Amino acid sequence: MERGGRRRRPRRSRSQLKGSKALESSYFTAEVYLVLGCLTASLLVLPIVLPALPPPPSSLLFVPIGILVLLLVLAFMPSDARDIPSSHL
Repeated sequence: MERGGRRRRPRRSRSQLKGSKALESSYFTAEVYLVLGCLTASLLVLPIVLPALPPPPSSLLFVPIGILVLLLVLAFMPSDARDIPSSHL
């Protein structure tokens, strides 16, 4: 017995600590595995069951390209730091 009446815990090796930590705090629960399994099954089965869709109009194919160009322009557009209000000054 140590001072204060507390008992000393037995020492564990690193592998025992890692194993117990993994069991205590698993990242995914059983419900998450069930949802992921159903999603995987639907992605495998639905393309076989459903009929093929016609291709989209060609004008819609330019929408992602337009978004990409807009984001590139905004990313490389120079900004004047004096016009940006700052609360820490």
